[in-house]
Amino acid sequence: MTDAAKRIPFGNDGLDAVLGGGLTPGRVYLLEGTPGSGKTTLAMQFLMAGVRRGESTLYVTLSETIQELTAVAESHGWDLSGIQLFDLSLAEQVLGRGREQSVLHPWEVELGETIDLIIEQVERSSPKRVVFDSLSEMRLLAHDPLRFRRQLLALKQYFAGRGITVLFVDDLAGSAGREDKQLHSLCHGVITLERLTLEFGAARRRLQVQKMRGIDFVAGYHDLVIRTGGIEVFPRLIALRHHLPFVGEPVGSGVPELDRLLGGGPLRGTSTLITGPAGVGKTTITLQYIMAACRRGERCVIYEFDERVGTMIVRARAMGLDLHEQMEAGRLMIRQVDPAELSPGEFSAIVRRDVELQECRMVVIDSLSGYLSAMPQEQQLILQIHELLSYLNQRGVVTFLLNPQAGLMGTTSTGGLNVSHIADAVILLRFFEAGGRIRKAVSVIKNRGGSHEDAIRELRIDAQGLRVGTPLTEFRGVLSGTPEYVGAGDPLMQDRDSGG
Repeated sequence: MTDAAKRIPFGNDGLDAVLGGGLTPGRVYLLEGTPGSGKTTLAMQFLMAGVRRGESTLYVTLSETIQELTAVAESHGWDLSGIQLFDLSLAEQVLGRGREQSVLHPWEVELGETIDLIIEQVERSSPKRVVFDSLSEMRLLAHDPLRFRRQLLALKQYFAGRGITVLFVDDLAGSAGREDKQLHSLCHGVITLERLTLEFGAARRRLQVQKMRGIDFVAGYHDLVIRTGGIEVFPRLIALRHHLPFVGEPVGSGVPELDRLLGGGPLRGTSTLITGPAGVGKTTITLQYIMAACRRGERCVIYEFDERVGTMIVRARAMGLDLHEQMEAGRLMIRQVDPAELSPGEFSAIVRRDVELQECRMVVIDSLSGYLSAMPQEQQLILQIHELLSYLNQRGVVTFLLNPQAGLMGTTSTGGLNVSHIADAVILLRFFEAGGRIRKAVSVIKNRGGSHEDAIRELRIDAQGLRVGTPLTEFRGVLSGTPEYVGAGDPLMQDRDSGG
């Protein structure tokens, strides 16, 4: 493979990470994609990176005017004064005045004169980076696929002899929206941009490096967004590349009975799924672990897909948990996530920044149904969340996943989303009826990190916080929601007064 030290940066941090350092200089690359996918913006970033390195750069536009390109740059707050713009969109400049008197076919004259003008401009400016936008115009001028390929091959040889790095931009309009495989074989590397329109929410964009000779790049799709300031690419997360040594010690909640359920608490570097119907106490149990971690001086983050942050803070305060105090101290971050506007790749990038830059040691995703909304395909969700959990485990982070079940009483399954197999521990919460009251039960049905109780305990939540009772040995059928009392006494917890 090519030594990364010999490469030049593309000009986009995320794409450079995908490429393992950048591009091999002096080669011809193809940037293709449908209109609106971000090709022009990415091409400008490529040239601006050259300007920052003190290189001469040239943007040859065959479709857009200089005014249009300048408007794009201004929308991102960019100054294109360091980039030479060569506009070939005007017909009289491209074709020349004498074309009507020529005995050659008009398309032969047009393409030949276009190539001559481009080469003349390159000879005058001596650039190190060149962008052609777009090949669709040259394809139309060539009229014949063979002639088009020959002209591009001639250009490739011309630029290679001068050590110029070239980026051909193709909007696929001239190839009926299909990839030009002949063009792929001619270029040293191929980068494809896509724009996807979902049934609801913002359009999603993604990038794929289809080919890059001599470079060990990260294959697959990488989400991207276009914001003021340019394109941000989110490289696909590969967990094995982010391992850190850590001690897999148990993490307590401050409630001894709850910790005993998990043999002392979840271990560092593991994920715990808390599942149950709405209102049963999933968030409360999670906040108990969060507060205990904050009191130990650890930083934590909650990604809230469903509940409003303000509502969570008020509800926690009613149970004696002051989240606002921990937020003010910088130990707790609560991020409101809008799944309709956020791609899975961007979410993974946010988690990485919080773990690596903010040094968060405990992560909560509330909830998986909200995360599912960010990715309509369930199979992709499983793969994405599995890789994200593997990454967090490799970094020694304690992760909690909240998964609401359908219905009030529910069943012992984890709902329509089969995610229990990817978690290291599973805590199951149930409603059950006893003595004319709705009660709650908690049990641990899986713990890869070690031993765990197989008992079912009662769970109570009041203004003084969370309580876990003794095992419900005198009931059977609690997990089904229709228990049968088989004891002789009253084993359930009673209300406690405000004084304790």
